[in-house]
Amino acid sequence: MAGRADEGPHAQQPRDSDTAWAEQLLDHLRPAGRDPRRVVTWLGRTVGATACLQDDQGSLLAGERLPLDAAVLADVVTGRISAAALEDGEHHVRLVGIRHPERGPAAGAVLAVARRDPFDRRAADIVNRTASVLELLLTERKLTDDGRRLRRATADLRLAILQLLMVEDTVSARRVAAGLWPGLLEEDTACVYVVEVSPAERDAVADACAHLTEGLALVVRCPAMDGHVIVVGPRPAAGDRLRSLVDGRPGTFLGGSLRQRLARTATAYGQAISALAVARFRPDQTAVFAERTDPERLMDPVALRAWSAGVLRPLDTLPHHIRAELLATTRLGLEFTAVNAAKVLGVSRNTVRARMDRVEALLGTDFSHLTTRAVVRLALNTEAVQGPYDPDGTAPHPRADRLGDLLTSAALRLWAQDLLGRLDGDGRDLRGTLRAWIAADSNAERTAKDLGMHAQTVRDHVRAAEPVLERQLLAMGSDLYEVVLAHLAAGALAAPAVGGANRGQPDSPVHE
Repeated sequence: MAGRADEGPHAQQPRDSDTAWAEQLLDHLRPAGRDPRRVVTWLGRTVGATACLQDDQGSLLAGERLPLDAAVLADVVTGRISAAALEDGEHHVRLVGIRHPERGPAAGAVLAVARRDPFDRRAADIVNRTASVLELLLTERKLTDDGRRLRRATADLRLAILQLLMVEDTVSARRVAAGLWPGLLEEDTACVYVVEVSPAERDAVADACAHLTEGLALVVRCPAMDGHVIVVGPRPAAGDRLRSLVDGRPGTFLGGSLRQRLARTATAYGQAISALAVARFRPDQTAVFAERTDPERLMDPVALRAWSAGVLRPLDTLPHHIRAELLATTRLGLEFTAVNAAKVLGVSRNTVRARMDRVEALLGTDFSHLTTRAVVRLALNTEAVQGPYDPDGTAPHPRADRLGDLLTSAALRLWAQDLLGRLDGDGRDLRGTLRAWIAADSNAERTAKDLGMHAQTVRDHVRAAEPVLERQLLAMGSDLYEVVLAHLAAGALAAPAVGGANRGQPDSPVHE
């Protein structure tokens, strides 16, 4: 055994009463001082020794490493003995096993103290009491770490359930949820809410959402947006409780969806995101998707359903689970970037691109065109809301060339003219810039070249149109697609061909 003491035998000996060291040791149990490294440093200074704390594998946790007798150390670690005292002629060493709450007599760590002078009763007592304090601190640290891992595992499970719902696998989602949250998904329908806060506040708000919904809603920290909390609420009361969280809280917004079947969670999520954009312009900072007119509701529902079936018919030969996976991915890929869609689904962005490439090829469309994306999204959402077109095989053969008929309804044209007419009051011709920007597939540089203005001016015009229309445009997604449909219905833009007439680049399926 070789070792040294940092200080002489009489250095740093306490000059106050014999109980002063106990008070100092207890100070290390205060919330602000719970650090094993500080305790070990204090111990070495107090008894004039070199002290170290290592775990049962020999890794140094605190202090200065000491050469220790391997056989005696093994006896302490395994619990054969709880403590040991050694002497090698130059140093006196004390070893104390620190118990682990889950290992019975075996030690989870070992405290070793070496000094030149023998350990008198006072020094031995300080070492033993310090070992007890370290046991408390290490146990607390383990419980904290276990709690953190449990919270992370629980959050991962909630995200996995959401991802299963996003791809319409409600059976697996219910199976995963049943073990931890019995009855959570027993309802067939739910509303999806998205709460937006600053990233720094998100964890606290997520906990508040879980508390307010009393475990009867699926609360998920959005994997794509750092400031978003997603809440799937099967019970009607969830929306009212979440509104109470937003009420009067600066910088916090709430968007909610229509009630949808669980298999249509992806659709409901898109609606909640769309409503969230409206909430940013509302005094109460909340909005529900049903609060504004949905252009799809202004179309002939029978004709819309038949047209959508015609557009999606090339996918009908695929196995059901493959078809559902492709459509769910495409819906999210059209709403968000490939990266964010991948995060929501729990797959790689290359997987998202590959699935959308396949859909693009099957439909014979070119997703690089904004109007095409808006039209395909219309077909996808129609099926998601209304279900399969011909479940019993008796409906007329669907056609994909009737889009123009759908866009000519008087109610839809009136809605489109009213929406776009809001822009006419601005002297900057926001309406003209927006139309050109959509025609240029939301490319500001191309739009600027076409209009003879600076690209930043184009972006400023589009940004200025957002509060007027109460829709987010530069962020892409459902709000923009509604505005595109308004331009198509108003005759400001030509309706795109679908079904193979305009096949373009195969490598640009989603916007960046």
